[in-house]
Parts: sequence; structure tokens; C-alpha cells
Amino acid sequence: MRFKFKGLTVAALTLALGLSAAACGDSDSGGGENDKEITIGMMSGWAEGEAATALWKRILTDKGYKVDVKTLDVGVLFAGMSKGDVDLFVDAWLPGTHEDYWKKYGDKLEKVGAWYDAAPLTIAVPEYSPLQSLEDLKGKGGQYGGEIIGIEKSSGLYRVSQEKMLPAYGLQDEFKVTTSSTSAMLAELKKSIDAKKDVVVTLWRPHWAYAKYPIRDLKDPKGAMGKPDAIYTVAREGFGKDQAEVANWLKKFKMDDKQLGSLEDLMENKYKGKPDEAVDEWLKTNQSYATSLTS
Repeated sequence: MRFKFKGLTVAALTLALGLSAAACGDSDSGGGENDKEITIGMMSGWAEGEAATALWKRILTDKGYKVDVKTLDVGVLFAGMSKGDVDLFVDAWLPGTHEDYWKKYGDKLEKVGAWYDAAPLTIAVPEYSPLQSLEDLKGKGGQYGGEIIGIEKSSGLYRVSQEKMLPAYGLQDEFKVTTSSTSAMLAELKKSIDAKKDVVVTLWRPHWAYAKYPIRDLKDPKGAMGKPDAIYTVAREGFGKDQAEVANWLKKFKMDDKQLGSLEDLMENKYKGKPDEAVDEWLKTNQSYATSLTS
């Protein structure tokens, strides 16, 4: 959920240039059916994308592919795909959340397929909160310190919350959507719930936080947060031709809430920082599903 293409950080620019150099140095292979190396781009902190990326890394590795996962800011990621430096991204929220990036780079990318059909952007509160609707925030800026706890400023979620939701409900003079990181937002959510304090956060579905914490979404009668996106796998231009077998597997990829939620929970909680171990355990009860994708 990120928007406006920001200036690259030094680290991100270095990585992007490194990817470009690697691509140039490998020009003799030219992609093609015999190319068994695939680079998957991933955004840090987006649980559904981290889960889907870890799963596909395992599936492709088991099929003999060498998979390189690069964690990048969303702007660098889309730019990298448009240049052919990144092959795949399994966490593109379209048509809304990543709209700006799709407008900028979409003519150099391919939509492989949607694997999660309805993914809304949300504003969430603890179950004990008296708030029921976004309309209920009116006049309560002081009670909440004038803050709705947000994530990265480059996110589409931030743009929608700050630029569309606040004005729609006449809240722009009372509240601002703070920016930090997804992990910082979740830490603040947990801290507030543990202390039974009032807190309002930007969130989205699917997300493991809904199973982990006693939270619920505020109703949005004006539809200011937009219609739910679908989550797509997108790829660099030519990927479907160069990697026809993999593209066909990815076209069959679908996950429901139970499948995705259980994998996210393992990755974010039981095996935090150890995605391969999370996938190992998840596959014990979902191996037939994984096998079906490449059969």
C-alpha cells in the first residue's frame, strides 16, 4: 500500500543498481526456458506478501529453481520490475492501493493473476473501544492525541487514510495519520491493548493481527477507504513467455483466509524471522494444496 514514487534511499538505490548490474552481466542467458533463476521482490512488514513469497520460494526451489528474494521499498520494487531486474512480485494490491505505481510502470509489467479476491483497507480499534464507525471520531481528536497510527508514508494505505478518509469525515483538523513502519504500528497496537488504552490504527485484510489481537474494523458508511482490492501476482514484461511453466503455476495460485491466516500466524509469531521453518510446518497439513499448484 504505497504511493508516490519517492527518492531512493542510498541502500535501496545501491541494491537497485546492483540488480541492474547483475542483469547486465547475465545478458548471455537472456531469460528463456532454460533459465532456472528467479528474483522475487518483497515488501517488509506486509504479512500476506511475506507468507506468499516464502511459500513460492519453497515451491520453486523444490522444482529446481534458484530463487533470490529481495526486500525492497515498493517504489524501488516496481521500478526494478519495469527494468527487468525483479522477475516477480506476489503482493500487488490493485486496482486501488498500488494504482500510482501501476500507472507509472504498468505498461512494462504483466498481471499474472489475482490470488486473493477481496482485500480491503481498514481503520481498526480494540474490541473494548466505544467507537463503532469512522463517524464516531468526530470531536474526539483530543481523546486520541489527534493521531491515527499509520504505517509507511509511501503506502497507499497512508494516502487513502490521510487524503481521502479524514476529509470525507471532516476529521482533517482534528486528526493526522502518523507514519513510521508496519512493525512500529503493530507494536503500538499491542502496547495499547495490553494497557487497555484507546488507539486507532490503519490496517488491512488479510492480516494475522485480526486473529492475534481483540480488534475490529470501524464502519465506513461513506466508503472513504475505497473498494476492496484484489491481491495480484505481477511480473516483469516477458516473464510469461520466458518462464511459461512458472507463470502457469502462478495462474492457479489462490489462497483462502484459513490457508493464508495459518501460514501468516506461523511466520509472524511462532517462527518470527524464520520463514522457511514456518513453511515447513505449514506444509505438514497443506502439502496436497502446494502440490496441486504445480501438477
